[in-house]
Amino acid sequence: MNAIQKKRNPWAWVPTLYFAEGLPYVAVMTVAVVMYKKLGLSNTQIALYTSWLYLPWVIKPLWSPFIDLIKTKRWWINAMQTLIAAAFASVAFFIPTTHFVQITLAFFWLLAFASATHDIAADGFYMHGLDEQHQSLFVGIRNTFYRVAMIFGQGVLVMVAGLIESGKLFPNLGGTGVAGSGNKIALSWSIVFYLLAGIFIALTLYHRFILPRPESDAVRTDINARTIWRNIGVTFASFFKKPYMGLMLFFLLTYRLGESQLVKIAQPFMLDTVDAGGLALSTAAVGGIYGTLGVIALLLGGILSGIVISRSGFKKWILPMALAINVPDLLYVLMAAIKVSSVPLVASCVALEQFGYGFGFTAYTMYLIYIAQGEHKTAHYAIGTAFMAAGMMFPGMVAGWISDHVGYTMFFVWACLCTIPGIIAALLVRKHIPADFGTKKGEE
Repeated sequence: MNAIQKKRNPWAWVPTLYFAEGLPYVAVMTVAVVMYKKLGLSNTQIALYTSWLYLPWVIKPLWSPFIDLIKTKRWWINAMQTLIAAAFASVAFFIPTTHFVQITLAFFWLLAFASATHDIAADGFYMHGLDEQHQSLFVGIRNTFYRVAMIFGQGVLVMVAGLIESGKLFPNLGGTGVAGSGNKIALSWSIVFYLLAGIFIALTLYHRFILPRPESDAVRTDINARTIWRNIGVTFASFFKKPYMGLMLFFLLTYRLGESQLVKIAQPFMLDTVDAGGLALSTAAVGGIYGTLGVIALLLGGILSGIVISRSGFKKWILPMALAINVPDLLYVLMAAIKVSSVPLVASCVALEQFGYGFGFTAYTMYLIYIAQGEHKTAHYAIGTAFMAAGMMFPGMVAGWISDHVGYTMFFVWACLCTIPGIIAALLVRKHIPADFGTKKGEE
């Protein structure tokens, strides 16, 4: 480790870097859903518009190799964080305007591409900025602070918006009456996004000073764009030559087929009026239930799943995990059918569903690791994550249209039916997984 790295304790920058990686993602994928619902968009519009924002993560493997050709990863981190801060401020500025949908969506697109590029640079910089020992030591820390960003984004910030909207914060903001109530909702979300912009300005300035300058983080001169395109072609070709390719794609695209639709409608369902089939919860309540308690339950499920796989192997747990991520979706059918009015009961159902999601999602990650084995494993893993994003993007686009046409109860029934292919896929791929894969012995 060089002298500059020694002056930069990883605790000084790894937690903040991965907090900065998680925050724009959760803002684009989750906070935007709640905001647009409160601003009066239909479920059809919300699901379609926000699902398109997955696209940068779908095509990320195509441009990630070019990051090495232009500047350093440290430069890309600073540049993307500056751009993210500007995009957050722009969203905040245009929320109270007449054409807020078109303009804010344009800036959300900018946020999505900047966030995906920041992911590439940050993950690459992590490898350059730490030696192998510290990379292993801090992998749990980086994942934890990414989850902290999720709690802060879809929990704390949504609750702040709800408190402003209800008048518990800044009671004189926006005026009175129906018009004043609408203004207050718009201004509450504008304040939230100005807060996000301020946070990213602070993170940008902090990282500009505190990030180490490892000698290995340099522009590569041994490659060019032509070489990269040729390597991309070879890598993709080798990926699609893997054994059981059809089954592999079936698993990647269906394992979260039900969840990909449910996640777009869960919060609008909680926020919608009883007459519209929703639960009529306040914005602050949804932030507390889904964005805080739900994320904590998800994190606990993920921790438990890692423990059981390390002890008994992936093969043994892939089917229980497929059931865990899918079966709890039935709780939403129950909540919609009986119009649950108890906040503690809703919180319990969401926590159980999110715990199952956290426990079951580990199977997806482990399968990506499994299929990426061999030559080009890093690139193949990235291609796998692109299919993962596509599996969320395309079904999510139609989820709002379905819910608007059949109602919440039948929509959740439909989402549960869509979980069946993923369970079948888990059963089929289980046959080809070694019994000790995922255990310490298997890794050796």
